[in-house]
Amino acid sequence: MSTERYTHGHHESVLRSHRWRTAENSAAFLLPHLRRNMAVLDVGCGPGNITAGLARKVDHGSIIGIDLADAVIEVALTEQSHKAANLTFQVGDVYQLDFPNAHFDVVYAHQVLQHLARPVEALEEMRRVLKPEGLLAVRDADYGAFTWFPADPVLDRWMALYHELTQRNGAQADAGRSLKAWARSAGFSDVVATSSNWTFQSDEERAWWGGLWADRVRESDFASQGLEYGLTDPKELAAIADAFVRWSHDPDGVFLAVNGEILARR
Repeated sequence: MSTERYTHGHHESVLRSHRWRTAENSAAFLLPHLRRNMAVLDVGCGPGNITAGLARKVDHGSIIGIDLADAVIEVALTEQSHKAANLTFQVGDVYQLDFPNAHFDVVYAHQVLQHLARPVEALEEMRRVLKPEGLLAVRDADYGAFTWFPADPVLDRWMALYHELTQRNGAQADAGRSLKAWARSAGFSDVVATSSNWTFQSDEERAWWGGLWADRVRESDFASQGLEYGLTDPKELAAIADAFVRWSHDPDGVFLAVNGEILARR
């Protein structure tokens, strides 16, 4: 069982972000490869919004969403299970998947490997449960490639603090750029790397993105862990939250969240 510490936690501000994600805005690189009769595993499914979208693409097949957190699986069961008959959720550990060898046509993992200390081992386990010629689809943020306008040294400090905190947790904040290398190390072949952005620039998008990060900085595990480790203090966290709000009010504001992606065959 994994004992790794999840940097974000499951505060409402984190789930607010996860609930916004869809198959279209978070798995577009995978969608053309899905067929209606496929068996799919969604590793680290969170509240299950993307999983439910994928279920509609494999409506003659099946999809299982797993997450290590019991509480978030309860959210997925409550909010998503009724949306498709071929959709199920259960607690699961990426390092010890409770499925037989060669069981799935597709394994998908979104924003998972960046939180792991042993991403190659996790990919080896995903490979084990894929059928011969089965497809792996992984997408992870690359925080070091994030950029925004206008420049703000307080937001620069947020980025530095995020890297300090994830390093302390043994996580990989810049995972997006390493996905191809990790997959090849895990034994996958025909690995193709792509990338895509989430872009926040309209008044509504800025208010949503800036607001949820201001709340994360004040109230989520990002805040409590940073304080616990002595990496920051309440005054600095308040200043970072204010910087996100200030950015959200700027009509010229743009934020690009860069994500690496891979498709790979077993």
